[in-house]
Amino acid sequence: MTTEMLEDETVTEAETLDVPLAELRPALEAVLMVADQPLDDATLATAVGYPVGEVVEALNALVAEYDESGRGFELRNVAGGWRYYTREEFAPVVERFVLDGQQARLTQAALETLAVVAYKQPVSRSRVSAIRGVNVDGVMRTLLTRGLVEEAGTDHETGAHLYRTSSYFLERIGVTSLDELPELAPFLPGVDDFEDEQEVVAEAPAAPDVAGEVASDSMEE
Repeated sequence: MTTEMLEDETVTEAETLDVPLAELRPALEAVLMVADQPLDDATLATAVGYPVGEVVEALNALVAEYDESGRGFELRNVAGGWRYYTREEFAPVVERFVLDGQQARLTQAALETLAVVAYKQPVSRSRVSAIRGVNVDGVMRTLLTRGLVEEAGTDHETGAHLYRTSSYFLERIGVTSLDELPELAPFLPGVDDFEDEQEVVAEAPAAPDVAGEVASDSMEE
């Protein structure tokens, strides 16, 4: 037996758990379900704790099982990696679902967040949250999924991801560049409105100093 063969056996043994964590086929399905890229035989074997040969056999069995049962998805080995794919005959259903999601109206929170990004870009997610006064993580994910917002590098000082509006955003609102966005000034409260509010506050009766009264009563006692 050559040295290379011994090394291969050592690697295989190191990648195989003494006691597998779970049944092979369900374990493979669980790992493949969360994978965001194709996984090769060795990677899957390491993940589930089974020898590569058994893993390949189980994967082929899953392919046959899905084909026989007429599932809406299939397991393919593409470019040396395994991954789930929607079956071609169900592509129209998936396309309709995706397009309906893209055409759904944005919520008020999404519109407000999009406006902040549009006028402050490039801007970090934390900055948008600070301006709106609420956490915008979920809303930003929605805008990214819709293609209205895209990443624009990172902040040199903080390392935070920066975001900007996309060309699709310009297309949707009917402008060719950000220079055509309307000025914010007409939509902001005017100086007169601000002064009126200040006068209302000044004329309002002062709230009783409860803390002072309590302290005074305590001293008298």
